[in-house]
Amino acid sequence: MILLHALAAATDPTLPRDNPITDFSDTPWWLSLVKALLLFVFLLLNTLIVIWFERRVIGRMQQRPGPNRTGPFGLLQTLADGVKLALKEDLTPKNADKLIFILAPAFFGALAFVSFAIIPLGPTVSMFGHQTPLQLTDLPVAVLLVLAVAGVGAYGVVLAGWSSGSTYPLLGGLRSTAQIISYEIAMGLALVAVFLYSGSMSTSQIVESQKDLWHIVPLIISFVIYVITMVGETNRLPFDLAEGEGELTGGFHTEYSSLKFAMFFLGEYVNMFTVSALATTCFLGGWQAPPGIAAINDGMFNHGWWGLLWFFLKIWAFMFFFVWLRGSLPRTRYDQFMRFGWKFLIPGTLVWVIAVAFLKAADNGYLGEKTVSFLGADRRLASLIVIGVLALLVLAATWIWEGKASARAEAAKPVIPDVIDPYAGGYPVPPLPGQRLAGSESTNTKAVIHG
Repeated sequence: MILLHALAAATDPTLPRDNPITDFSDTPWWLSLVKALLLFVFLLLNTLIVIWFERRVIGRMQQRPGPNRTGPFGLLQTLADGVKLALKEDLTPKNADKLIFILAPAFFGALAFVSFAIIPLGPTVSMFGHQTPLQLTDLPVAVLLVLAVAGVGAYGVVLAGWSSGSTYPLLGGLRSTAQIISYEIAMGLALVAVFLYSGSMSTSQIVESQKDLWHIVPLIISFVIYVITMVGETNRLPFDLAEGEGELTGGFHTEYSSLKFAMFFLGEYVNMFTVSALATTCFLGGWQAPPGIAAINDGMFNHGWWGLLWFFLKIWAFMFFFVWLRGSLPRTRYDQFMRFGWKFLIPGTLVWVIAVAFLKAADNGYLGEKTVSFLGADRRLASLIVIGVLALLVLAATWIWEGKASARAEAAKPVIPDVIDPYAGGYPVPPLPGQRLAGSESTNTKAVIHG
């Protein structure tokens, strides 16, 4: 009930706000088209650069040069690879559903660009004689749009695997879809705490609410959970389980080639920028300058085009983090990854959201004087006591559940007899290590069996 009250207060448009909604009144339709084109070019150029950057950094980590031939420092290698993909033969499997097979990569690639429309890249600036925000559009529930687009993007993955008419892509599509859906739950719950603290789901208002203190400080647990889920959401190492080469060849896009494969490749890297931009917006102050720099000359570095620079540096810090993970950590096992998401991340995030709701309720006076006098403490301490009790209950329930699951798994183990008859089923069956054949008691026979 307290969580519902806090969410209602956070999203009630009738309540007064200190952070006004972004003003697009001086933005004509043609300027919106210009900004959309610039945003598209921005993402394409950053994708070209990050692929080169990833190969160079991992090369240095592995003591090899990486791309260094095509262009200065190998900067044109990614462009050459894109041209090569476009000129390669476009193959379609005989058993594929051709219409869905063609639409799936286009669907996946197009949706990767949609989420960036609500990301504020900077404050209001002057463009072609108009005062317009460095943001394509804004919504009262803009963050939910990103989560919705990410959920719909899973259809492109599963349709690509199903329409290929092959076993490995189908398995890869199902595995990737289960992974994306599972980690979107924890991601959404991690962002609920941001909504509670900022009092809004609008990305521009979330950025404005961090002008005094970035959300990474009070919501560090949400930030860590979000970072884990964004790596799982984008199918990146150590969580690229949908493309495990030793198990599923290439995963859901095994049968794709030429530009269709390039669309999946492009969509993956654009999604990396999208989740990084959302993390920057929700936890790192968005386009605002770091606290020390923001205080210089009455905040001159928080105005004009400076915001684009800070936003750019922050998302590239996340991109380096992606690359560093790929070069450092091995791939996890699929069952371990799913168990970690469902049995640890989601319950832990639920407890954390309830904790944040209690803290906000204590600050806003929702707990009431009777609760405070009953606990003999102030509101914040009372909420912390309730949070501790809830955490203990969750830990106890998890411990009991895991104990019962281990007992059931132990009871379900098959009993292996010490003595077997190798011809009992009509076919000769060799003994397992530690077993002996029925009627064979000689030392030599035991030595042969155990040797």
